[in-house]
Amino acid sequence: MKKICLLNLGCKVNQYEIDGILNSLKGSYETTTNLEYADMYIVNTCAVTQEAEKKSRQILAKIEKVNPEAKIYVCGCASQNDPSQFLTKKQVQCVIGTYGKGKIKDNFDVAGNRVEKISKEYEDDLMATNVRTRGYIKVQDGCNNYCSYCLIPYLRGRSRSRPLESIVKEAQILAKSCKELVITGVNVSDYRIDGELAMSKLMYALKDIPARIRLSSLEVNVITEELLKTLKAMPNFCPSFHLSLQSGSDKVLAHMNRHYTTKEYLNKVNLIRKYFDEPAISTDIIVGYPTETDKEFENSLNFIKQVGFSNVHYFAYSSRKGTRAGDLPQINGKIIAEREAKLKPIVEEMRATFQQKFLGTPLDVLVEEKKNDYFTGFSLRYTKCYIDGDVKLNELVKVMPISLYSNGLFCKPIK
Repeated sequence: MKKICLLNLGCKVNQYEIDGILNSLKGSYETTTNLEYADMYIVNTCAVTQEAEKKSRQILAKIEKVNPEAKIYVCGCASQNDPSQFLTKKQVQCVIGTYGKGKIKDNFDVAGNRVEKISKEYEDDLMATNVRTRGYIKVQDGCNNYCSYCLIPYLRGRSRSRPLESIVKEAQILAKSCKELVITGVNVSDYRIDGELAMSKLMYALKDIPARIRLSSLEVNVITEELLKTLKAMPNFCPSFHLSLQSGSDKVLAHMNRHYTTKEYLNKVNLIRKYFDEPAISTDIIVGYPTETDKEFENSLNFIKQVGFSNVHYFAYSSRKGTRAGDLPQINGKIIAEREAKLKPIVEEMRATFQQKFLGTPLDVLVEEKKNDYFTGFSLRYTKCYIDGDVKLNELVKVMPISLYSNGLFCKPIK
């Protein structure tokens, strides 16, 4: 039986899709998700930043060192963006894009550039297999937002949603082996049924699934009283909200084509806190967007402090050819690095302040892996817990947080 190695770069949507490809190969091939010797390799690429696209190319060189004779099949956003960058490698047999991943094995006997036009309908031909403690369920693909810095709408196409019954069916199957499921998509907030926004209906349909349910990144517009009432009534919902921000400056937000102001954003944060006690509210911040002045960056810092996030994922702006922002004069990298250095201690202090609230309070933690001397996992509010004691992987355990540790909490099991 031939062996196939599947390698993934990028977001939770990509992770779901590589899991789905893995599931489609079961029984016909021996498979692995570790970079090791194999007859064939499938690489699912990312193009959200220049660095991600560079890593997508570099992984081909790593494969070549492991097996110079292996056949490589490339798919994903970077190959949709520019298939030619992968076809220069003689080991690469075939390149497809973001469309048709569920049928990638049909391309094992063809060669060259097979990138096709993106479908206008949701491709419901993948179902992820459980290869880890936390499972992912993709409910939506594509994006209509066209933020000025982002290539993804051009690579993933228009927003389209998966049928509700298909989502529920997969959740029921995954819950047999996963104790937590993450609902994901390119723009989850745009999940629709019959053309109407339907996040509340989706979450209500998952309320009886015997697993914790967590939402991936959300847009401000989806936070409504109706949705929050639905989530509050769910016994299996994890009260952690990753609410996309990108900048704390209204001028920068407008230029980014983000359809909200900081005031509107803060109102939605306060609405979440009205319904949930100490919810985790995290976000993303782009540092060094081309029109971001020193003053506007300071506005961002002040707004971040005002919100009081549980965590902030920040990263340097990455110019993408083909976007509106990519044509603008770029900010010097040294300035961006200086801004990141100013942001770092603020983020660390906010994260510690949030985590300190749970010291001495029992937490339910899903144990995911063992690193060095400690088992690690995440609480309902997505705080990383380092557990010193005898626990089992893929089990929900009750722990007592003793102190802050690394980027999370040092905990002891409660017997």
